[in-house]
Order: sequence, then C-alpha cells, then structure tokens
Amino acid sequence: MTGRDAFDAMTALITLRNLIEHHAATVVGHLGRLGVATDHGRKLSELLVVMGLAPAVASRFVRIAGTRTTLPTLSAHAADGAISAEHVDAIGQGIEHIAKRSGEPIDELARLNSVTDLLSQFFSGATPAEIGKRARSLGNKQSAETGGLPAAEDRDLNALTHGVDTDGRLQVRADLNTEVGEKFSAAMEELAAPRPEPDGSPDARSTDRRQADALEALLDIAARSGDVAAAPRHQVLISVPADTPDLAELPFMGSITGSMLRTLTCDATATVAIVDGEQVPMEMSRDKRLFPPHLRKALHKRDQCCIKCGVSASRCQGHHIAHWADGGITVLDNGCLLCPSCHADVHHNGWEVIMGHDRHPWLIPPAAVDPQRRPIPAYNRRSLNLDNLPAAA
Repeated sequence: MTGRDAFDAMTALITLRNLIEHHAATVVGHLGRLGVATDHGRKLSELLVVMGLAPAVASRFVRIAGTRTTLPTLSAHAADGAISAEHVDAIGQGIEHIAKRSGEPIDELARLNSVTDLLSQFFSGATPAEIGKRARSLGNKQSAETGGLPAAEDRDLNALTHGVDTDGRLQVRADLNTEVGEKFSAAMEELAAPRPEPDGSPDARSTDRRQADALEALLDIAARSGDVAAAPRHQVLISVPADTPDLAELPFMGSITGSMLRTLTCDATATVAIVDGEQVPMEMSRDKRLFPPHLRKALHKRDQCCIKCGVSASRCQGHHIAHWADGGITVLDNGCLLCPSCHADVHHNGWEVIMGHDRHPWLIPPAAVDPQRRPIPAYNRRSLNLDNLPAAA
C-alpha cells in the first residue's frame, strides 16, 4: 500500500464511519418514537448502554436524533457522510445554546443562519470544542440584540459534578454563573492565602493543595453555622467607574450588568469602590452587612420561607424590594426572603416584588406568565381566602 493508497483508504473509512453513525442516530430516533425503551422500563440512553454503547456515545446519539427534523440542513450534510457525529452533536448543542440566550423566539431564518455559520466553522477545520466556543459567541451576540440573558449570568447552566475515581479520591467539576463564581473565588482567595509554617518558613503547600484545604474550610464553616439567620460571610468588592457606572466589575469574574450589581448588593457584605480611569479608588463605601442578624430573624418570622417557591428559609437570601444599589434602605418593610433561583427570577426574568398594605411582600408575575400581572401573595399566605386578602399596593 502506497502513501496515497493509505490516505484514500482512510478517507473512505472516515466517510463510512460518518454514514454509519448518521444511520445509527436515525434508528435511535425510531427507537424513541416507538417507545421501545419505555416498554423495557428504561430511558432511551440507558437502553443504548445496555445494547453496548458507551454512555457518552449513547447520549450523543439521543441528542443527534432530536435535531434531525429541526435542523434539516445539518442532517443533510450528515447523510452525505461529510461530517462526523461529534461535529453534528456540537453544532446541534450550539444551536440550542443560541436559542436559550435569545430574549425572543428564534425564527427559521435565524436558525438557518446559525447552522450555516457553525457548519462553515467545521469546513474550515474547527474542532467540536471550537464550534462550541463559536456558538457561545453567537449566543452572547443574540442575547445583546434581543435582551436575552448572557450565558455568564444564566443560573440554569450551573452544574457541579463529582465522582470517586479508582484511587478512592473525589473528583469535582463545576460550571458556575457569574454570581456563584464570584462568591466561590472570593472565598478561595481568603481561605487559600499562604500561611507560614510553624518555624516561620514560607507555606510549603502548593497552590492546588491550599485551594483544596480552603474548600474543606468552607465545608467546616457551613457545618458549624448553627444560626441560620446569620448574615452571609462572603466579602464582595465591586469596582464602579466614576464616568461609566454601568461598567461595574468584580475582581474575579470581571464585568457585570446593572441587574447583577443589584443582585450582589441585595444579600452580601459589599464594598463599593468608585474608581477613575486608571482604576485608582476615588471613594470607598463603608462595608455594609446587609440584613444583619436581627432583621434576618424578623424576615424568617414574617416570611417563613422563600416567598415565591416556599423553599426553607435557611436556604434563602435577603432581597431588597427597592434595590440597595438604587438607594433602598435595609429595613423589614423593604426586604423579603428569596431562594437563589427565585432571586434570579426577580432580577433577570421579569418578576417583581412589592410591599402590600398588609406589610407582607407580594409578587407581580411577568406578562409572559400572567398578561394581567395580578399580584400573588407570599408563599406562606396563599392558603388565605381571596375575599380576605388586602389590596397589594
């Protein structure tokens, strides 16, 4: 076999592999449509694993099967054997990511343009990871143009996975949004700082070891926190340019939006630094421990739980109804309890909180949830008869 023969043979084998995987994904779609996995009491991906596929391959086939009808251009290229299953999956996931970033539904033309863009990346030699990176860039652009939520601030993308390896050690991987990432980075910065050895010599621990020790310290702090109404311990430094206050920054996570600034100053120990063009502080605010213990206990007594979803008060944050960043004061009548997810809904997804004449918080849903935007009482007061509910505001 000559070099040319070997090259041609490999090219044919790659095309054949692509065709086989395309047809495999097609049959997976039929398995799902016919309910074969359900008949066996399994998920479709579980059935494929039992049939001999690796879990990652099974999941990829299920995802590709779901894009065959919605992305016909992509499917046509796969049917020609021109593109691998890994690239098909990367493009399919990329289109889904772009759609999630958009503030309005993606029409067929916009979807086709995105598919064409990502396909051009593939034909230019991009790897699946590079296609994913391009999709994130397109998603951020779509978010900016349509008023959607940037990926960096989307709590729904948050993920933390962990598992024990063959050595009996725990492997942890996290994918966090700006707010949670900043809290984690700030805690690591403080707790992982080098400390001298007993004899005065420099800290002998590596950076990785110090960060692992810091994580253990965080777990110990959480385990010893007996007072669930205590104010949060983390420290957040917010730099706000004097000339462009809408370009506030965090030291670890970078630039933040105005809505994220309001979120962070709702329930954290916040220091706001006003800086000039050279990042030199012009003015430093006094540290403000927002919702101190006595007010948090009052919030726990009045609200009892997250006012939106009812999750335990011990897992809630204090929310300023009139935002602290806008001059809202820290008093009982300007606060309520929200779990982190519902807190994000208020700051990003159109929900509003108002204080009623009954001195209890009420929720105003976005028009997409209720076109009339009728007030909803706090979770712990929804069992009251509607005839007895006071006016909201």
